[in-house]
Formats: sequence, structure tokens, C-alpha cells
Amino acid sequence: MKSRCSFPEQSFLIVVALAGLIGGVLLVSSFIGYGPIGETSLLCALAGGANRSRAVANYSSTSTQLEAIVHYATSRVVPQQSLGEITVSFEVLKSRAPCNFLVFGLGHDSLMWTSLNPRGTTLFLEEDPKWVQTVLKDAQYLRAHTVPYRTHLSQANHLLSSYRSESQCSPSNAVLRGNTRCALALDNLPDEVYEREWDLIMIDAPRGYFPEAPGRMGAIFSAAVMARNRKGSGATHVFLHDVDRKVEKMYAEEFLCRKNLVKAVGRLWHFEIPPAANVSDGRSNGASFC
Repeated sequence: MKSRCSFPEQSFLIVVALAGLIGGVLLVSSFIGYGPIGETSLLCALAGGANRSRAVANYSSTSTQLEAIVHYATSRVVPQQSLGEITVSFEVLKSRAPCNFLVFGLGHDSLMWTSLNPRGTTLFLEEDPKWVQTVLKDAQYLRAHTVPYRTHLSQANHLLSSYRSESQCSPSNAVLRGNTRCALALDNLPDEVYEREWDLIMIDAPRGYFPEAPGRMGAIFSAAVMARNRKGSGATHVFLHDVDRKVEKMYAEEFLCRKNLVKAVGRLWHFEIPPAANVSDGRSNGASFC
């Protein structure tokens, strides 16, 4: 997601596989009834041939899904996540879409993520305003905001060792909007980010591979706060990419918690984080997130 270069050495088969994955959501969505309220789903239509034919006729794909199929079938520029890693998130989207999906990072996979959440809200947060303009120039239907980060990767160890001394970083007090005292809190995001409850959060940005880069410390901490503060039912699904890197792994274990890790494929970890109000182990309001 974070790479902004083409990868001509990638096999064309990967592109075809991605197009097939997106095309597959059209079939899957017809079975689980992504269409307008009142539309007969194929799952119900199995009871009779006439109903089944009517359901197929009624189902209509979204324009974004069709755009995505054409794009990935005709391009050698592919997402950096592997097909196996992408499939982890896709399996959750099949059961939760249409949903609220927050993605840290805007890139070659953004059209894919939007198309896999038909009729849902998929919002991208990107650090580089020039890159946002570049991407949206050819995909104006994507929803993206430029966001500021207050941290640098070089601060990762210090922030991890010192955050407990700031009360506004504690699990019981942590909020995001306006929280200038906690350096890990993303305190100046667009209002929409704070006002929605996000069913899925993908962390594949900001950049975190050189000392002056923002690093993903704030994104990981803030995803944990969003998930713990959730008021709606069910857990928040958090997907973290590049866990082969030291900082991503350390911060995941500190804030997203091994006990919430449900799947690991390649460089992707998938967490299911319950609201803090639903945690009954006596630690939800303590000094530790885990």
C-alpha cells in the first residue's frame, strides 16, 4: 500500500488473481444480500428456480467494483500485500460488509478495498498530500484525507517506555480528539474519523522504514483506543501489516495484544479487539492495554 512505484517483475498471474478476488465478491455479495433492502438474496432464492432467476436479475454490482475489475485485470501495478494476506481481510469483509472500514494508507490497493466493501464506508488516511492528489486524480470516487503525525520512528522506543507516565495515554482515560498530552494519540484527524465507529481498521501506513518517518506507533495506539471505546456490538477487526518489522511488532504486542490475535498470514496480523466495557478480566481499566 505504501509503495508508490510499479512492480513490473510481479507475475501477471497475481494481477489476474486480484481481479478474480474482486470479481468473486460480486458473486459472494449476491448470496448474502448486499443489495437494497427488500431485494431477494440468492441464499433465499435457492428454494425455487423462479425466485433464483429473479434474484440474479435484481442484483447489480457497484460501479466501483466494475472499475476495480477492469483496473486490476489490465494493470501490472499490484498491491504490496500478498494474495494470502489480502484474503484474510476479505474473509472478514464478506461477513461484515457493508460496514465502516478505516484504512491507514492510500495506494495501489485502495480501489480494491473500496470495492470489497460495497455500499459501505471506506475511508483512507494518508500522510502525503501530493500522493493523495495523485491517486484521487484518477480515482475521484475514493474517500481520502491527509492527516498529520506528531511522531518520528526514531522516537519509538522512548514513547513505548514512557507513555504510562502520562495519564491521558492510560487505557481508562485515553481518547483521541484533542488529546495533545498523549503523543501517541492521533489528536487532529477529520471529525468523521472520531464520529464513526469503525468495524474494520487496516494499518498499512504511514511510512516506517527510516528514522525521520512518522512510524506507525500513533496509528496502532489510536486503533486500539478506537476499538476499546467502541459502543456498538461486536469486536473491532484490526489488521496490521509489516509485522516483520521491530516497531510494528512491539507496538502490536503492547496495544493490540497477543490475546486478541486471531490470525497471522505472511506479514499480516489480524486482531479482534472487544470493547473495554465487555472485558471482564479485571484489567480493562488498569495501566496496561493487555
